[in-house]
Amino acid sequence: MIYLDTHVVVWLYVGEANKLSEQVTKLINENDIYVSPIVRLELQYLYEINRITDTADEIIADLSNRIGLIVCDKDFATIVMGTLNLSWTRDPFDRIIVANAAVSGDVLVTKDQNILDNYERAQW
Repeated sequence: MIYLDTHVVVWLYVGEANKLSEQVTKLINENDIYVSPIVRLELQYLYEINRITDTADEIIADLSNRIGLIVCDKDFATIVMGTLNLSWTRDPFDRIIVANAAVSGDVLVTKDQNILDNYERAQW
């Protein structure tokens, strides 16, 4: 099981898989692929400010059909508790995305250098 950061979801959706490293492509091809529910909210924010052209629901539905993307259903209270020690970022999206993966010690696929520097299971 691996988790994807929001930018990875967008790249996969718009057909820019060439931005992914070989290691990430291998992880995506060999594992069940999850996102934190907060990724859906971040995608919707990006849509609302015209950074992406499709809604969060359209993106999630498409990737669910194409690559088997699953929105995680872990207990939100547990995830929020996991964010409390992630003081290395002030970004609430990043804190929840990392905590969602960290609760079970799962890999998080991201190119975000701050996450790569601070979450030992982050991969790029």
